Amino acid sequence: MSTANSDSSGNSVARDGGGRPSRYESQKRRDWNTFRQYLRNHRPPLELSRCSGAHVLEFLRYLDQFGKTKVHTAGCPFFGHPQPPAPCTCPLRQAWGSLDALVGRLRAAFEEDGGQPEVNPFAARAVRLYLREVRDSQAKARGIAYDKKKRKRPPPSQQGSSPQAPVPAAATAAPLIGHGRSAADFIASGAYPHRLHGHPMLPPWIPAETMRR
Repeated sequence: MSTANSDSSGNSVARDGGGRPSRYESQKRRDWNTFRQYLRNHRPPLELSRCSGAHVLEFLRYLDQFGKTKVHTAGCPFFGHPQPPAPCTCPLRQAWGSLDALVGRLRAAFEEDGGQPEVNPFAARAVRLYLREVRDSQAKARGIAYDKKKRKRPPPSQQGSSPQAPVPAAATAAPLIGHGRSAADFIASGAYPHRLHGHPMLPPWIPAETMRR
C-alpha cells in the first residue's frame, strides 16, 4: 500500500509501505534530473521558464544515441521484418514506447515543480506530432503494429421494451393441500363433505379459481 508524503521541495511523492518512493516516482525524479542537467549543459544554458516544445524535441533526439532498439532504414533488406535473420548496420534508437512514457513522466514532473499546465512544453502540439511520427515510422521499419486498446462498450439496451420477470412455477401449479395433493384432488376425493344443492362447497382456504382450471 502506498502513501502520499512530501519531498524536500514540498512536492507530493507516492511512497510504498516501507516509506520509500514508488518505482514510478523514482523514475520520474531521475528523468526530471536528467532533463534539468541537459538544460544546464545546453549551449547557451537554458532556463526552464524559457523551455519550449522545440527544446523538448532536441532533448528527445539527443536521447537517441543511448537507444537500444534497432530501427531499419528504407534501404535495409530487413526493413519491415519483425525478426531479422541476420544483423545489419542500421542505427539504434529510443523505442517509441519508451519516449511516450518518458514524455508523460516529464509532463507530470514539470507541473509538480511549479510549472503551469498551459505553458507545459511537454504537452506542446509539436511534441505530440513528433511522438506520432516516431510511432508510425518505427512500426513500418520494424514490421510491428502499435494498436491502442479499445474500450469495451456496453451492449445497447432495447428501448421501448422492458424485460418481463419470469413467472415462478409455483404460481401456475395447483395449490397443494398436504401430502402433495392438489385442491381439486382434495374436493374430488370427498375429504371435504360440505355440499349445497348437491354441489361441493369449497373450503375457505381454497381459492375459487382453482376449480375453474
